[in-house]
Amino acid sequence: MKLIEDRILSDGRVLNGDILKVDGFLNHQIDVALLREFALEVKKEFADYPIDKIMTIETSGIAVAYAVAEAFGDLPLLFAKKSKSQTLKDDFYATEVKSFTRNISSQVYVSKRLLKEGERVLLVDDFLAEGNASLGLVRLCEEAGAKAIGLATVIEKLFQGGRAKLEEKGLKVFAGASIKAFVNNKPVF
Repeated sequence: MKLIEDRILSDGRVLNGDILKVDGFLNHQIDVALLREFALEVKKEFADYPIDKIMTIETSGIAVAYAVAEAFGDLPLLFAKKSKSQTLKDDFYATEVKSFTRNISSQVYVSKRLLKEGERVLLVDDFLAEGNASLGLVRLCEEAGAKAIGLATVIEKLFQGGRAKLEEKGLKVFAGASIKAFVNNKPVF
């Protein structure tokens, strides 16, 4: 989407040659109009796919997933939690997920009551890099007997291989902006 590419060029910053900082419009301060446009494109891309639920991982993915769920007509939005609260007892699915940006691994959790066998799930996130977060959500779906049908992400870094890993699993991947490389600290789309 040209809208997202233009915003990356005007407000994004490349750090350490492989991290794109977009906190001014995506994952710290949120441009609601931009997310609304992204969500409408996601709805078009997945119009022929039956979807029962939208799923993401907290925290940055929630705003994006909310916009997508609303665009689809208020589908339920489920997010995997990064910590196990006292209310999430023994009745949950869990998997380990490595964060590229934070360079840490952590468990994520979803209540068994909220992710059900047979559900068709669209995964949504703000970024796709190596695919670890999305693959973690796929594992949670598989454990529940649900089917992850695809991933919609605002920005993907193609050079980090996440798309290929998800497509190998049979998921459709849609990205608002696809970055092939960073050259001289500038994204190449």
